[in-house]
Amino acid sequence: MVTIPLIDISCLRQENWDELAVQQMAEYLAEACTTHGFFYVSGHGVSVHLISELERVSHQFFAQAEEEKMKISMSKGGIAWRGYFPVEGELTSGKPDLKEGIYFGTELGLEDIRVQANTPMHGPNLFPENPNELKDVVLNYMNAITEVGHLVMKAIALSLGLDVDYFHARYTQNPLILFRIFHYPPQPIGAGQWGVGEHTDYGLLTLLLQDSVGGLQVKSGGIWVDAPPIPNTFVCNIGDMLDRMTGGLYRSTPHRVLNASGKQRLSFPLFFDPAFDSRVELIAGITPVEDDRNNRWDKASVHDFEGTYGAYLLRKVGAVFPEIRKDVL
Repeated sequence: MVTIPLIDISCLRQENWDELAVQQMAEYLAEACTTHGFFYVSGHGVSVHLISELERVSHQFFAQAEEEKMKISMSKGGIAWRGYFPVEGELTSGKPDLKEGIYFGTELGLEDIRVQANTPMHGPNLFPENPNELKDVVLNYMNAITEVGHLVMKAIALSLGLDVDYFHARYTQNPLILFRIFHYPPQPIGAGQWGVGEHTDYGLLTLLLQDSVGGLQVKSGGIWVDAPPIPNTFVCNIGDMLDRMTGGLYRSTPHRVLNASGKQRLSFPLFFDPAFDSRVELIAGITPVEDDRNNRWDKASVHDFEGTYGAYLLRKVGAVFPEIRKDVL
């Protein structure tokens, strides 16, 4: 049976690194990235209390009437692309998903130069009045997971034989941080619809917190396998930009969600991405492997596009919410 590997990154949180432990961790990670494109991380140092609070306030928000949730509708978020969307309000490969959610990102004030320049995907978040604790919990959680993202990218750099700060120096000194809270209602058996359809993530690295319900499936080696919740871990997966940087050595792996549990499901993906205006290039010294476009459901290649990460991202998100894409594109 295929299982997704678990990588302990606690050795990177020590003031004085144990070089042998770091080397072994990097080797395990390289195998996970080349074989699966997915892995769990433990030893991350994020507070269990913070995670518990995030789940609590999220349940409170989604339990409200639709009218209350729509007070922070994405239609009010403008080019910052923030706010709430209802069930079936988001598309994957042109089909509506059986989930609702809230989009967040790095909290930026109107004085920020990127906001003043009307840069898409940058700006203030929309937070609900109820529960009023959600704002502080979300901002604290994003800060904590962003630090984990920096650690994991150090680990990935080491797994590729690069300088530990390779990605930080070139792409993630000021990463584009996008955070989602998704709620999946119980899914009717045989409905023929996914919580989230098959897709890959657009950016560099995704760090996902799952609740205890499960439902995530990963296409590893052409076979769909479950990625069940493991307490006090995050599921990490490679995005299209890391696939592009490594010439396909580290693949962005398709995944999907089916909530057949009969229960309410929450998930919390944070997308740790290159800076919006960065140009993503092949890492020097890496020989590209065979393009996998013919094995993808969409027959697309992440190696074809020219331009900035921001341009790539906007083309992708415009297909997810076509009714509000005019606000961003």
